[in-house]
Amino acid sequence: MQKVFKSELAQQIIEYVKKKYNGELEFLWKKFPRNAIWRNQRNRKWYGALLVVEKKKIGINEEGEIEIIDLLAQPEKIEKLIDGEKYLTGYHMNKKHWLTIKLDGSVNLKKICDFIDQSYQLTAKK
Repeated sequence: MQKVFKSELAQQIIEYVKKKYNGELEFLWKKFPRNAIWRNQRNRKWYGALLVVEKKKIGINEEGEIEIIDLLAQPEKIEKLIDGEKYLTGYHMNKKHWLTIKLDGSVNLKKICDFIDQSYQLTAKK
């Protein structure tokens, strides 16, 4: 099977989630075969989505596609982070509770993993 997520950063994130949370990507939508989610295995709540989207759909004025990750975050953190460059409001998610991070190298793996951990913890509380 061909890899859906091709960037090294996306592959490192997938490996991190697999090792830390035993998380496997779930491809839920036939219409969007390059969009997948991770669930908290205890309560089935989503804590992350890995997506390939057209750049224009997330406000980048360029042709082509980009890999992004959507993660749960506290609304006050999201408000402080959104810069329209590296951090965006949640793509196709509740914009108050979800954050989109571009996987173009502008945010390093460690920082993204910290956000994944926070997102996972938020689902553990629900």
